[in-house]
Amino acid sequence: MPPQPENILVTGGAGFIGANFVKNILRKHPETNVVNLDALTYAGNLANLESEMDNPKHAFVHGDIRDPILVRETIEKHGVDTIVNFAAESHVDRSIEGPKIFVETNVLGTLNLLENARTAGVKRFLQVSTDEVYGSLGENGSFTEQTNIKPNSPYSASKAAADHLVHSFHHTFGMDCVITRCSNNYGPFQFPEKMIPLCVNNARLGKKIPVYGDGLQVRDWLFVEDHCDAIWAAVTKAEPGEVFNIGGNSEKRNIDLVKTILNLAGRDESLIEFVKDRPGHDRRYAIDASKIKNTLRWTPSLSFEEGMAKTFEWYMDNLEWVESVTSGEYKNYYDKMYADR
Repeated sequence: MPPQPENILVTGGAGFIGANFVKNILRKHPETNVVNLDALTYAGNLANLESEMDNPKHAFVHGDIRDPILVRETIEKHGVDTIVNFAAESHVDRSIEGPKIFVETNVLGTLNLLENARTAGVKRFLQVSTDEVYGSLGENGSFTEQTNIKPNSPYSASKAAADHLVHSFHHTFGMDCVITRCSNNYGPFQFPEKMIPLCVNNARLGKKIPVYGDGLQVRDWLFVEDHCDAIWAAVTKAEPGEVFNIGGNSEKRNIDLVKTILNLAGRDESLIEFVKDRPGHDRRYAIDASKIKNTLRWTPSLSFEEGMAKTFEWYMDNLEWVESVTSGEYKNYYDKMYADR
């Protein structure tokens, strides 16, 4: 087990979960320096980190995890001892439209990080993965860490391939690697193409809310701040080579999730619009998170109802952020932030 991280490299740290993780570390573990590497593709948004851009414990590096020179120089310059890899193309619909970039970023990018981490002697590498690598469940049962890997979308296939690479570097080279696989996240700063922020924004505006198929697909929902705490527990407490499922203990049908949001927004169900189902849409995911509970003593702190109320309130209180992202204005934030630096 490695010592407490002194200099942690967070890749994809301007995205939804990554930005929340960066802010979580700076707030709860101020003894740790955070190096934040992000390519600022469509889902990367420096406005997510506006409050931390002048924090001396936070260094932002604009770049791609596929760039071997940049990754090597970043690790060496900042004395990185721990890497947490969030950087990924993550939207299933986009992976169906164009799988290539998912393989390039999620597989080759992870390989580049692993090779540079091994060469530099990084003490711990944590791969943030997804329960989607397991495929689809029937009406009963849950994914455990021993469930066979059977991805059903180009996105989940690319994440499964990355997981296998991480495991192989642990087994072959003796690298200290850990893998976490989470259920669906929600919370502040989530890009509005994802289900919950899309529903919140459409409900706010009185626009139709698209629901795939019959809306009876089931997902387990995890509040992002709880996920961040779980990852930190894995970074600081897990044994090398371990895999941990991280879930919110909150299975919900998509249609019931939409109705919850409509109720929070004071809207009726006439806004629901059933649309053609996604190709290969997995029917049900469910996480058995008993291993991380028993081994690392982590459990979610919020119920789904508490987390959704908190999430809805955040979006209502941050409409300027919502408008910036939905309009595309957020893409200019990097230039504005660094114009005078």
